[in-house]
Order: sequence, then structure tokens, then C-alpha cells
Amino acid sequence: MTPELKERIDSLLKENKIVVFMKGNKLMPQCGFSNNVVQILNTLGVPYQTVDILDDWEIRQGIKEYSSWPTIPQVYINGEFVGGSDILIELYQKGELQEMVEVALAS
Repeated sequence: MTPELKERIDSLLKENKIVVFMKGNKLMPQCGFSNNVVQILNTLGVPYQTVDILDDWEIRQGIKEYSSWPTIPQVYINGEFVGGSDILIELYQKGELQEMVEVALAS
């Protein structure tokens, strides 16, 4: 990963409390897993930023290296990698995601 790409990703994570690297965007997810994440975050009613990896080959490859996680979508809260669709569903069902989001938005 180039230092420039790492800086781009770092900036996105610093500027936004919740960031989802996904296929498509929050208005038009392009895969079922990305759609799951969007539905959960919409249900929580929290502000979040999406990054469409289909529009940016550098980010598409780089984010996997950045997180050491091979799949998309990837969710970051307060700059920390949380996981993908399955992990978000699990955290949501346990009530832990709501808590993480509230803490992030309050900081």
C-alpha cells in the first residue's frame, strides 16, 4: 500500500465517525452483504459515510490490506475496524452495536 493511499484512508476515518467501505452506496447497495450493513445503520438512525469500492480500484484493494480483512463490506467506527456484514448483524442482535455507535457519536 502506498503512503498516499494509507493517508487517504486515514483521513476518511478521521473525518467520519462511521465509515462503510462497500459495493455501491447507502442509497443503492450493490450486494446483499453491503445492503445488510446499510439496513442496520439506517435502523439505528445514525449518520455514516459510505465509500463505493467499485468506483475506486485503489481503495478496493487497499482497504483489504489496511484492515487485514479480505472481504467487503468493511465497517469502521471511530477509526477502528469493526468487521463485515456477519459481525455487524451479530453485534446488532446483541445490542452491542448501538452502544458502540452511541459512544462514537458522543466523542
